[in-house]
Amino acid sequence: MGSQATPKGKPKAVAIPPLLAQRLAYYKAEYGVGVLAPRGWHCFSIYGSNGSNLFVSPDLIEAKQLFSGDWKGFSGPIVLLSVSEGGTSGRFDVAKVVARVFPAYSSFVQGVIAESINPTDSFPSGPYPKDKLKYRSKNVVEFETPAYTDGLGTQLRLQKNASSIMGVAMVVEGDMDLLQVSARLLDADRLLAKAIVKDVEDEASHAGEQ
Repeated sequence: MGSQATPKGKPKAVAIPPLLAQRLAYYKAEYGVGVLAPRGWHCFSIYGSNGSNLFVSPDLIEAKQLFSGDWKGFSGPIVLLSVSEGGTSGRFDVAKVVARVFPAYSSFVQGVIAESINPTDSFPSGPYPKDKLKYRSKNVVEFETPAYTDGLGTQLRLQKNASSIMGVAMVVEGDMDLLQVSARLLDADRLLAKAIVKDVEDEASHAGEQ
């Protein structure tokens, strides 16, 4: 559908310590939800029938980089908010994460596999060996992918490096959409990463109450 204008909106109220709030800003594109990330960073969003991705980086992000066939993903600090829609072609990305960490929805994965579009081994079952998982509910799990390892944090456009990746993955029941945020910041900024993850969880829970 082409490029979209930068959206305009009202300031966002967030319940976090003032010292952290001074270092964060709220980033959002025309489509999809928004996310907190360090103040003064650059953001870029891509969207389509399968869902949307919002990237926030200290480096300028260019379209030719994201759409290049040679590009292997972000290698430095990054905050990524991804929404994959389970009722569209985004179901394949949803199924890959569900197979890893959401056993309560295994029937969804089996349904995707039964389509015979992607091979069965595209959907490995069970958590990544070194990921640290903390379940908030059957459809919400916080994760940390350690440095130099593959995990939920590196599954979507993030290369592994010397820093760990903190995040949360959430399944929206009914629609079977998947929302995932992955935050890779400096080790000294772990509190910022935790605040980013918590805000996504809080915003999702409030949306579910409406």
